[in-house]
Amino acid sequence: MINLFDTAISRTAPIGQSQEQTIGIYVCGSTVYGPPHIGHGRFALVYDILWRYLEYLGYQVSFVSNVTDLDDKIIDRAKSEGRSWKSVALQYEEQWWHDMELLNVRRPHHTPHATDYIDQMIELISKLEEAGYAYRLDDGVYMQVDKVPSYGLLAHQDLATLRSGARIAVDAAKNSPLDFALWKAAKPGEPSWDSPFGKGRPGWHTECVVMANSLLGKDFLLHGGGLDLCFPHHENERAQAAALGMDFAEHWMHNGLVEVGGQKMSKSLGNYTTLEDICQRHDPSAYRLLVLQSSYRSPLEVTPELMEDGEKALARIYSLDRRLSDIATSVDSVDSDLSLDRANIEEVKNDFQKYMNDDLNTPSAMALLFVSLRQANNLLDANNLAEGYNLGKFVIDMFYMLGIKSYVAEVEISDELQILLRERNEARDNRDFVKADVLREKIKSLGYSIEDSASGAKLRAL
Repeated sequence: MINLFDTAISRTAPIGQSQEQTIGIYVCGSTVYGPPHIGHGRFALVYDILWRYLEYLGYQVSFVSNVTDLDDKIIDRAKSEGRSWKSVALQYEEQWWHDMELLNVRRPHHTPHATDYIDQMIELISKLEEAGYAYRLDDGVYMQVDKVPSYGLLAHQDLATLRSGARIAVDAAKNSPLDFALWKAAKPGEPSWDSPFGKGRPGWHTECVVMANSLLGKDFLLHGGGLDLCFPHHENERAQAAALGMDFAEHWMHNGLVEVGGQKMSKSLGNYTTLEDICQRHDPSAYRLLVLQSSYRSPLEVTPELMEDGEKALARIYSLDRRLSDIATSVDSVDSDLSLDRANIEEVKNDFQKYMNDDLNTPSAMALLFVSLRQANNLLDANNLAEGYNLGKFVIDMFYMLGIKSYVAEVEISDELQILLRERNEARDNRDFVKADVLREKIKSLGYSIEDSASGAKLRAL
């Protein structure tokens, strides 16, 4: 059983009492108004890793992550570029899934779009109004948070403290600066829908409540997202559900942010690196490995030096994988029963699961795997094939289970790629490293990386 830190109770708690229980996970996804940056990539990787590990333990997982395809930022970008909000959302959603594929992040079972759930959001807002939790103003409908006794649970502050720390509300007509928009009245040139409250569109905090409940039921196991969403977004989601008597999420999980010089990476601050950029400069699996080697709840700085270290670590993984493949297919190893005595991996396997079950302690799990990788190589060097092979195979299987892209010894390559690889190798042999680097980047742009070894250069699909 895995234990995860639950933000609502500020301590770890067991997730999933029985493997017969389906674990419903809802993760706040992308708002598609611009290219995703590595901070977005981190949250996607964290929950992808959790999903993969839960399945490794034998749990059934129903994974939902939404796409916010209607938002103030989308509308603002559309206006500034003189095009429709739909075209902005479509462009950057396509970019999102392209970048997720580069990172080997699996597509969720369900990817609900906000605009597909407008009717259900209107219904939810109507229920909140009927129950006395919402009120109307000229510019929309607002949630009255002081009527929800548990408001502030995720922030671990009471309402009075939150109210005193809030900024002065732009709309002085609101009952409290903490009250948030459930429905925004229509503005000229903006998309709008008919509703009992007049033409307009839903507020951001309402969409996830509707989509999570529609796809996972009124109570599900785990709600996740970045730490920056904990308050007010997740608090406001939870308040709407609580007001209508829904259990909503049983546990709340939040990952730490990517920072630059101690500041949150943000498009508004302009201090971001796009996922596309980092995937062009480095093997995308190096970023996954960096995330795995960091505590998911801690801040993360991403530097070129750390990415280069990650690529070197990947080379060690792929080198062992090649070695194991050669052993398994070599004539000399046919007489060696490589499936004999897997007892030597049981302690490693138990330690690996102990770390992973302890609040997804991937840094300790990664350290264990790399120590075991070295031990496997030492055993193979000593011609202890069965022990070395089995330990090494477990190590490789765990890296790949956690989403590190597997090494491909040989790939079908086009004539163009063969020519580029030959020219790159010739430039390298002639010590023309500038030309060799240019050709390497050209090959990477076509979707392949080059791995040099004693037996020659090979291509690996990214």
